[in-house]
Amino acid sequence: MKVIISGGGTGGHIYPALAIARGIKERLPDTEVLYVGTRKGMESTIVPANGFQFKSIDITGLDRSSIIKASKSMLKFPGSIFQAWNIIRDFQPDIIVGTGGYVSFPVLFAGTFFPCKTFIHEQNAMPGITNRNLAKRVDCTMLTFEEAAPYLHARRIIVTGLPVRKEILEVNRIEARKKLGFDNDNGFTLVAFGGSRGAMSINRAMLGLMARYHREKMNIVWVTGEKNYNSVKEELGQYIDFKALKCQLKLLPYMHNMEEALAVADLVVCRAGASTLSELAVLGLPAILIPYPYAAENHQEKNARALLGKKAAEMVIDEFLDGDTLYNKIETLRKDQLLLKSMSENIRREARPKALDDILDVILN
Repeated sequence: MKVIISGGGTGGHIYPALAIARGIKERLPDTEVLYVGTRKGMESTIVPANGFQFKSIDITGLDRSSIIKASKSMLKFPGSIFQAWNIIRDFQPDIIVGTGGYVSFPVLFAGTFFPCKTFIHEQNAMPGITNRNLAKRVDCTMLTFEEAAPYLHARRIIVTGLPVRKEILEVNRIEARKKLGFDNDNGFTLVAFGGSRGAMSINRAMLGLMARYHREKMNIVWVTGEKNYNSVKEELGQYIDFKALKCQLKLLPYMHNMEEALAVADLVVCRAGASTLSELAVLGLPAILIPYPYAAENHQEKNARALLGKKAAEMVIDEFLDGDTLYNKIETLRKDQLLLKSMSENIRREARPKALDDILDVILN
């Protein structure tokens, strides 16, 4: 069997695609998998590093900052479909799977003209323009959030959830505490991060928060992002003596073992990307969500509101985030264990730990 997988632009599209690719190979080792992305996208380095064939097409996202830039993007569109057509014609796949991002549109669009099965997976509560247009053409549309369904005119819709990393499911809380150097009796653990590149709005709020929490007996894991780490540490050092902290603070530029931080967390402050929310749900982790305000079509806020409506998370709009607001939110939850437990139970109801198996069942059956 032969399978083409396409998705790019951000890790939110690439990593689910790789999880699907690995899952197919585990079930059917003789399957030949080809990943189609862009030469300039993250996928061009990530995919080959994971051992999969990679071919590129020439397409860029629609740049809405000016008519000229948008026109240049549109001019590449017909050529990218022709390139995708040639790849599909030569490879002769049995199945094509798209996980979103502008690169997946020409691949899936061209694929609907061939005698192969076509599938897309939409990660967010607000579907992107690519998947909104593809849903009416492909054989099946899979969703992470059922709230996305009303925005789609699809032949077939199945809510599968989003695959989460195996490490998230396998990490041990006690062992993770030891690795992070936290005392088991040091009380409440707060974890704050803003994605792989960090989020300065969250960092600013955390700076205000630390003015109050540096005298508290608690654990804090704060991932600033590599770009912001030095400036954050310098500013924090102006009013805090790191050697005299009562809280146990892990201030980090980046964290490769994020699963360990999540394993020890009692509460998380983070963005509202689909992959992050799926991991929180599997772990039953209460969270204060700060949606990234510049996400395409504001999909992170839609993700957050989907959980907010089910009392599975709290939310603060990025524009209104500051140290006082964040402190008040955290203290409300920290002092009300019943509310924290209720949020944990509610978000766990959204978990789909077998999402990858469900996706593979849809694709391969």
